[in-house]
Amino acid sequence: MNRKITLLILTAVFMTGCTLIPKYSRPEAPVPADWPDGPAYGDTASIQESPVAYDMQWREFFPDERLREVIDTALGNNRDLRAAALNVERARALYRIQRSEILPIVNAVGSGAKDRLPAFSRAGRDATQEQYSVSLGISSWEIDFFGRIRSLEQQALEHYFATEEARRSTQLLLIAEVANTWLTLAADRDNLRLARSTREAQQAAYDLIKRRYDVGLAPELELHQAQTRVEVTRLDVARFTEQVARDQNALNLLAGTPVAAELLPDALSAVTPPQDVSAGTSSEVLLRRPDVLQAEHLLIAANANIGAARAAFFPRIALFTAFGTASDDLSGLFSSGTDFWNYGARIAVPIFDPRIRPAFNVSKVDREFAVARYEKTIQEAFREVADALAQRGTIADQMAAQQSLVDATAASYRLSNMRYKKGIDTYLTVLDAQRSLYAAQQGLITVRLTKLANQVRLYAVLGGGAANEKK
Repeated sequence: MNRKITLLILTAVFMTGCTLIPKYSRPEAPVPADWPDGPAYGDTASIQESPVAYDMQWREFFPDERLREVIDTALGNNRDLRAAALNVERARALYRIQRSEILPIVNAVGSGAKDRLPAFSRAGRDATQEQYSVSLGISSWEIDFFGRIRSLEQQALEHYFATEEARRSTQLLLIAEVANTWLTLAADRDNLRLARSTREAQQAAYDLIKRRYDVGLAPELELHQAQTRVEVTRLDVARFTEQVARDQNALNLLAGTPVAAELLPDALSAVTPPQDVSAGTSSEVLLRRPDVLQAEHLLIAANANIGAARAAFFPRIALFTAFGTASDDLSGLFSSGTDFWNYGARIAVPIFDPRIRPAFNVSKVDREFAVARYEKTIQEAFREVADALAQRGTIADQMAAQQSLVDATAASYRLSNMRYKKGIDTYLTVLDAQRSLYAAQQGLITVRLTKLANQVRLYAVLGGGAANEKK
């Protein structure tokens, strides 16, 4: 008997290797094979000499030790990343549950019953009946002849892989967001420092004009013009003081804990810039981005679900078996001659089930939806990289032009100030020159921040090496 059961189980196991999952082939990427070129993208040849972003770990990309420590803190404490990691654990557990469906569930069952039968039910007199049993067996084990269970297992596995890619994508985005917030804090501190120094200069000019006005050497119009610039810069000081505080709050939120003061940047000029990275020679590098891999795993999962939907058209076969001992006396439960066994099979053939065909159609639509989502993810990734490359190709010219503008407006302010002191020109000319210089200096800070942020963005949109790093 045991040989028959063992043979039946082994035969079932060896006959459950096939599935009805359609053959998967990766859709063609709906983007050009090469990166765009033109005046906006600059000299691509020199850029290609840099290492490809995907192959560089984030600790190599960010050489500033303070920024590294802040990123490390965020990776250990950020709640969004922690939630993403928990989603991975949940998906892994769900996959293990689905995977276990292919194996039989063996239960040990013990039972006991005692019944009182009335007199009319047994020879005209009442009686008490007892029954006890202990058994070990399989109540129902589906034999996966047509791969329904294996298709669902494949689907669960791909969902698990997709969740892992989502975690990696969240980690990469977190690293980029921490770096950008840290750099923005440095830029706003520069703006605050500039606003304070400009206010001091304007206050000194106002005090000078006030003294001249008091002795009748300056008109009232000049006094009010000077006061206007003092108030404007005072407003900027208050505004940038608030913005610096907001930047620190945002950085603390990303880090998941207050960031130590010694890890905060003082100025953009004191920041060690990130390494230069390359986009590579082909847009095929996008296929290794975490979000693209996530979309592809979801596509493969939808493809596997078609196999399960197809299997629903075919019979489902289940085995059951048990062996144990039974007795009408608890003390004799394990006595000789009380053993029993049974085994058998059940088959369910779908004759009429109006849900099967619609479910199959839904599975096919789900796959087409997953294809569209996968292709759109690649298109969005291509656009993000192209935008970052366009900004990178023009940022050097922006920086040179902005620096030249600062130098020119500084010279204009110096000359107009000298002409005013000599009585050749009015104070309005000085105010215009000073306003232009202040705006040009603010613009230079913005361009410097843009250059650094562009390096971070290019690293992130190319699926930087943080996606490969295990925490």
